[in-house]
Amino acid sequence: MIADLVFKNIRLYTEQGVIDSGVAVKDGKIIAIASDDFLPQAKEMIDGHGQHLLPGGVDPHVHFRDPSKNERETFMTGSMAAAAGGVTTVCEHPISCPPPYSPELLKRRIEIANRQSLVDFAFFGAAGADKLEEISKVAQEDIIAFKTFFHEPPEGRDKEFEGLTMSNDAKIYTGFQEVAKTGKILAIHAENNDIIADQIQRLRAQGKVKGVDHAESRPPISEIESVAKVLCLAETIGTRVQLCHISTGAAAELVKQAKARGREVYLETCPHYLFLNEEALEEFGPFAKCNPPLRKQEIVDELWKYVQDGTVDTIGSDHGPFLTAEKETGYKDIFVAPAGFPGIDLRLPLMLTAVKQGKLTLQRVIELISTNPAKIFGLYPQKGAIQVGADADFVMVDLEKEFVVDRKKGYSKSSDIARVYDGWTLTGLPTMTVIRGKVVMKDGVVSEENKAWGQLVSPHR
Repeated sequence: MIADLVFKNIRLYTEQGVIDSGVAVKDGKIIAIASDDFLPQAKEMIDGHGQHLLPGGVDPHVHFRDPSKNERETFMTGSMAAAAGGVTTVCEHPISCPPPYSPELLKRRIEIANRQSLVDFAFFGAAGADKLEEISKVAQEDIIAFKTFFHEPPEGRDKEFEGLTMSNDAKIYTGFQEVAKTGKILAIHAENNDIIADQIQRLRAQGKVKGVDHAESRPPISEIESVAKVLCLAETIGTRVQLCHISTGAAAELVKQAKARGREVYLETCPHYLFLNEEALEEFGPFAKCNPPLRKQEIVDELWKYVQDGTVDTIGSDHGPFLTAEKETGYKDIFVAPAGFPGIDLRLPLMLTAVKQGKLTLQRVIELISTNPAKIFGLYPQKGAIQVGADADFVMVDLEKEFVVDRKKGYSKSSDIARVYDGWTLTGLPTMTVIRGKVVMKDGVVSEENKAWGQLVSPHR
């Protein structure tokens, strides 16, 4: 048998460890893992020159906006940025215009992704208290989970959050009950709406509307209290839950205790809560605004402990593209600017830099950015692993290669706002991305010719 593609002279990552072994691919699947001398002949042979071949990244937290907000990002430009960063599967969250709170809206988003995406994709459905009757219907479609927010729609973004919020305790209670009936995971942006609204009103009255005031408006307790509420409701109602982008060790500790009691709860954080602190809000203002906000360094240091001890399950980019003009509104009033910034292309290099710094092992990084998200959302072992029968999704990396981040070279449509890491020197360069046996990125170059190569993946397949 002649394979379609063979990698040789590589250091291959497996769940049993890194081995000096090649891999063969046919019809988009891995058909053999063997030493170079025992690999089959292939139509295309790639010499890795001793680089590491890792499972393709599964990013569990992505916002591509399309449709209706495609001036910020499209599935094509966002997926090109994903491929540049070694991400082979994106899990698209439901902020859109409107969000996919009904089967019809979800199918529309899937159709758009089918026409554009270079990488494979999965979808979260929107779960909102104002669209409770739709939750059971959306659960029957190709989604991996639901997503909701515990706050009112941000100023000027009502349409983007329709059918996506549970903004008071009564709505949260009924919403959790509806999602529990479906058996799906409910991913939650957990911040206390009342605390935040009151803090913003107070700060504005005092004329405190600069970048760092954003952190003061969303104190750690607004997250901690909401996480405690989620855990209490999930335990009482039986809802499977994931806490998104947790920014404090105190909240992570609550999740750790719940796991010790045998509860099914998953915890995500993001690179920016590990590599940045609230000083970035002073330096970059609205371009460093995200929700939850960046924290003080001592809180960052505490959060790292929960990444290292296994409490944190996944690292998502929370890739959040916006227009430069939208972000610049925050120079006059930080509370007006939208929250979020791009980062899907730097998730892997940032975490590999942590390996170089001795903060994490390579195995732990792969668990966080690939294997665990695939397992949690029912995509494993099709995704998230290098093993015979799995999809041939790989990222080849030079673990020792240093490079300087240059936002001007980014593929995201909103790369101009990606300023918080601009100029940083990172160690660990993705040199090739392969999706189902097709090379979509080589030496940092992603071609538009690979448009629409991506496919929908779901737990139903």
